[in-house]
Amino acid sequence: MKTELILVGKTVNKHFIAGINDYAERISHYMPFSITTIPELKNTKSLSEEQQKEREGELILKLIQPSDTVVLLDEHGAEMRSIEYAKWLQHKQQTARRLIYVIGGPYGFSKAVYDRANEKISLSKMTFSHQMVRLIFTEQLYRACTIIKGEPYHHE
Repeated sequence: MKTELILVGKTVNKHFIAGINDYAERISHYMPFSITTIPELKNTKSLSEEQQKEREGELILKLIQPSDTVVLLDEHGAEMRSIEYAKWLQHKQQTARRLIYVIGGPYGFSKAVYDRANEKISLSKMTFSHQMVRLIFTEQLYRACTIIKGEPYHHE
């Protein structure tokens, strides 16, 4: 199973970039993994939040194939403990050809992206910056990989 993380806007904090790259490299030892960054929209001052979400949504949907399993990282998504997430991921490895995670822009997702999504996952009830979510997510994906393989990274 190929796994891809789609981001809206580049990561700017050098510490987050280093952490994300480190976890992405680690994840690649367990499964094919890539990160695709959609550039931030230009001249958004004249756009409403809804228009911005629509334009970002169009760019996201262009990257998704009909057979992809699409999971949005969304505050209203399902919450899981790391062990539960690992079991969920293990199931997806057996049923999905391409698993696509999406972290949206500052205003979230358009209706079209929500309509295309197969599932939504929330990392926490707390709110994190979009930059930080990228690091937290890649760490959790790596953690799930180590749990699946029975490696000692995760402790109960």
